[in-house]
Amino acid sequence: MHSIQQIIEQGKQALVLIPEINLTPQTIARFKQRFALPIVALHSSLNASSRLSAWLAARSGEAKIVIGTRSAIFTPMANLGLIIVDEEHDSSFKQQDTFRYHARDLAIWRARDAGVPVVLGSATPSLETLQHSWAGRYRYFTLPERAGAAMLPHFRVVDLRGQFVEQGLSPALLQEMKKHLATGNQVLLFLNRRGFSPVLLCQSCAWMALCKHCDARMTYHLRPPRLHCHYCEAQQKVPEKCENCGDQQFTTLGLGTQRLEEALQTQFPEFPLTRIDRDSTRRKGQMEERLAGIENGTYRILIGTQMIAKGHHFPNVTLVGVIDSDAGLFSSDFRASERLGQVLIQVAGRAGRASKPGEVWIQTHYPDHPLIQQLKQGDYLTFAKTLLSERQEAKLPPTASWALLHAEAHRPHEVENFLQEAKAIATALQGPINTRGPISALMARRAGRHRMQLLFQAQEKKALQRFLRLFLARLETLSTKLRIHWSLDVDPVEMG
Repeated sequence: MHSIQQIIEQGKQALVLIPEINLTPQTIARFKQRFALPIVALHSSLNASSRLSAWLAARSGEAKIVIGTRSAIFTPMANLGLIIVDEEHDSSFKQQDTFRYHARDLAIWRARDAGVPVVLGSATPSLETLQHSWAGRYRYFTLPERAGAAMLPHFRVVDLRGQFVEQGLSPALLQEMKKHLATGNQVLLFLNRRGFSPVLLCQSCAWMALCKHCDARMTYHLRPPRLHCHYCEAQQKVPEKCENCGDQQFTTLGLGTQRLEEALQTQFPEFPLTRIDRDSTRRKGQMEERLAGIENGTYRILIGTQMIAKGHHFPNVTLVGVIDSDAGLFSSDFRASERLGQVLIQVAGRAGRASKPGEVWIQTHYPDHPLIQQLKQGDYLTFAKTLLSERQEAKLPPTASWALLHAEAHRPHEVENFLQEAKAIATALQGPINTRGPISALMARRAGRHRMQLLFQAQEKKALQRFLRLFLARLETLSTKLRIHWSLDVDPVEMG
């Protein structure tokens, strides 16, 4: 904000990018407390007239500060003086479909083109940004202390092995929650899985409710009762009997935020709670209502997915409990451990943000895992250095450059034929490019389409860019591309 003040005094404008729409109201409120001048917001939840009004105010120079999500990077500014990317590590800055771009990388390009500074801010920087910083390409600043009197939270790892865990809650965490609630504070529980349960299972034959359009299980939602695919958004009624054996006895496996909410209402009936996830904040105004209730103390227990993990200021939260930290330790996506570290540190940052000390309890079945031990110290940089070293050895991004040719169609042979022809083009071009595939995407069928991909690897970005220019020109000549949906993703953040 001090940098923005300097820019405004020079008669220039500032562009501030934030990762989530739901962070916009509190961000604008903070800025309006500091700056008595025109501030506008730009994001997809605004209606057309509001977006147009903000866009024109930015272009004319009337709006001195523009706050927006990733698409705001394209906003025309009459006199741009500074770009800030808050939570620069966040994957929501990458547009994953249709027109693909990364708003953080475009911010860097646009700032360089305009000759203005760009600030990338994060408590958990991406490995790409850290690599550039440590190589001297970026200026690196650290903030070793929290704002005001706030202290860094104390971390504790809860070993779940051999324990009786009731609905995801260990006895030790329940006892600690009682302590913090008894002193008038708030408790936040983080579980990055919405719905009631990820599996609906027949007790007789072990049949599971699967999505008819994706290679995925249907998630059971309690309110309203339904089965919901979180990948293609297909929904259906809960079956009255098993599709395989006809039995009517079902059970649910696994834990979602709805189930956790029900368990906490039983454990702590005297303390009002709120749940923040995509389901509970779908309607307009619901997110603002819940955040206001947290701020004024109406809610004492907070349950949330990653929506609640970043950017929010909850001064009365003194305990954060991470219900399930193990999923990211053994994922087939090589970026999963990086995301795990980021989300754990980010959600931990909701504790002890004011004068009250905070604690973070991480429940895990793998307390001795090296990454868990590093995160226990709250030392993200050491954690990131370990990951970067592993990436260097395995020749994975950001120490190498990747591009992903993704293809999908209703007939699997059409996808494979197209990618085999694409691979032949890539092989003929030769050069310092490794081509891997075709292989199935991590989810081989989604929304009724069969999905495969071809991976291009290069040690240097320039070599990859030269290759892609030639490759795309020849790819456009293939007649097989007319029968499938395909896309080329440079620097992919997800592997399909």
